[in-house]
Amino acid sequence: MTSDSAFTSFPDALAAWHLRGDRARVFGQEVFFVDSGGPGPVLLLLHGFPTCSYDFHRVFDRLAESFRVVAHDHLGFGFSAKPREYSYSLLEQAEVAVELWRALGVGRAHVLGHDYGTSVVTEVLARRERGLLPIEVESVTLSNGSIHLDLARLRLTQRILRHPVAGPWLARAVGRRFFKRRLRALWGDPSKIDESDLDALWLALEAGSGRFLLPKISGYLDERVRFRERWVGALEHLDVPAHILWGRRDPIAVPAIAEALVGEIPNARLTWLEEEGHFPMLEAPEQWAAAILDFHGRIGAHGS
Repeated sequence: MTSDSAFTSFPDALAAWHLRGDRARVFGQEVFFVDSGGPGPVLLLLHGFPTCSYDFHRVFDRLAESFRVVAHDHLGFGFSAKPREYSYSLLEQAEVAVELWRALGVGRAHVLGHDYGTSVVTEVLARRERGLLPIEVESVTLSNGSIHLDLARLRLTQRILRHPVAGPWLARAVGRRFFKRRLRALWGDPSKIDESDLDALWLALEAGSGRFLLPKISGYLDERVRFRERWVGALEHLDVPAHILWGRRDPIAVPAIAEALVGEIPNARLTWLEEEGHFPMLEAPEQWAAAILDFHGRIGAHGS
């Protein structure tokens, strides 16, 4: 685990995010989380790849006006532990998430996943369907995730990272400028990019030499194929309110994925953010948060 002193040189927003968080020991590993506290209904946020819970820093306080909001860094990401000898299976990431929530006293909650986090959510739902989830799920929101890998338009770097030889080579070669250029291409409107966010996400990845784990973590793409029936099956049988919240200009998790999810999940509500790309919570935080609050207002979640 990287020591706290390593974070003192971070830009203000990332340092503030780090300072407002805490850590819990889960299955022998340190997991970083931010918990807004408060007595309201709980909203659990699951971030994407290769970033961290900082993805939500622009919407966190707005959502916390109506919810107790909890966001954590998956193992291998951000400020959580980055063990070298670890599977980084989505199954284990879900196990860690559920155990963290249990340790924080969460008994029932609304769950939201973005990108990689959408697959963690689907594994949580698969456990729920089998009666193995100790938490009551009240609603689900999925945002810009390539759950249907056959429909996704993976970038060359994503495909290379999956290769057993080329993947580690690329991870060693990646630098700040390359990383920022790759993320910048995912915005719907480049004029909305805040360079400080890109710098912060790079530094969070670099903490604990996290970029060297990218090839191993990229195995989640293969799991999306291997466990497709388990995860899509859980969505097809979902019996709680569901929200598909999508940046329409996403070049990877393209609109066809959102449309497929709406076709599979009973009574799912679809909200398009027309001008946004893959990171709508950073590109248009007010609109993204407003869409979430509108959905929860419609299902009567506020103050429940």
